[in-house]
Amino acid sequence: MLDEQQFQTMADQALTRLEKALNKAAEVYNFEADMNNGALTVEFEEPPTKFVVSPNSPVRQIWISAHLRSFKLDWIAERQSFVLAATGQDLNDLMAEHISKQLDEEVTL
Repeated sequence: MLDEQQFQTMADQALTRLEKALNKAAEVYNFEADMNNGALTVEFEEPPTKFVVSPNSPVRQIWISAHLRSFKLDWIAERQSFVLAATGQDLNDLMAEHISKQLDEEVTL
């Protein structure tokens, strides 16, 4: 398991990469992404919806709240990524899936 400093470093890097990918996609698709106080929000106008991606230091996970569900991703060193154990999806792939579902069109991050 990562210690707290390692987790913070990996989580910050993962969220920064995700934010860049989201901002690039937001130029094409109808949503906004914003990083504030360590949490990343993705907001949609129609219908009004918000996804939140945030690090949870005590349990060393990144949590995503999307479509009335919570997803908890663990750091997998072999993949150098935060991954949802149930599906094997990494952070960007999981977000792309839920943004695609929200917009009803395929979005790649």
